[in-house]
Amino acid sequence: MKYNFSDELMQKTEDLLSYCKQKNIKIITAESCTGGLVAALLTDISGSSSVVECGYVTYSNHAKITLLGVLADTLENHGAVSAEVAAQMARGALLSHELETSDTNPYVSVAVTGIAGPSGGTNEKPVGTVWISGAKMIDGGISCHTEHHLFEGNRNSIRTQTLIAAIDVIMMKAQQI
Repeated sequence: MKYNFSDELMQKTEDLLSYCKQKNIKIITAESCTGGLVAALLTDISGSSSVVECGYVTYSNHAKITLLGVLADTLENHGAVSAEVAAQMARGALLSHELETSDTNPYVSVAVTGIAGPSGGTNEKPVGTVWISGAKMIDGGISCHTEHHLFEGNRNSIRTQTLIAAIDVIMMKAQQI
């Protein structure tokens, strides 16, 4: 199924990319429940290569651990869909990238983890539970902000609502630089 982004979401994303380009901010994504849709949305806009650095799709716990440095204890104690994992994913995306570059640009990352459904929900974490974490790195320091959402609707609707919230989180972190 082809994913069509709404005109409103595309405009919001264009505004984000324009802002980041003006401020020389680079974006890194770390995604689970969206399966790369945040990176796809960002890169659907021509010229995004001047802002989008890279993206990680870490659907499995193993990928979260090996690619982003999420601690196995955190996954065991809190589950993959948690504030703690989202924050470690966002920080890990920045740290994994920072080890490979001496670039002095400020970086912003966004991490999403959740249950898009229709299966996988529990009483404690129903379908629609999503954690989004944004982190910024400038001059070697990292600050992180994490949000909890409980979105309603089908899988496509939950993922779309997650995209909108993720773009908002990226913009919020970028504006703090």
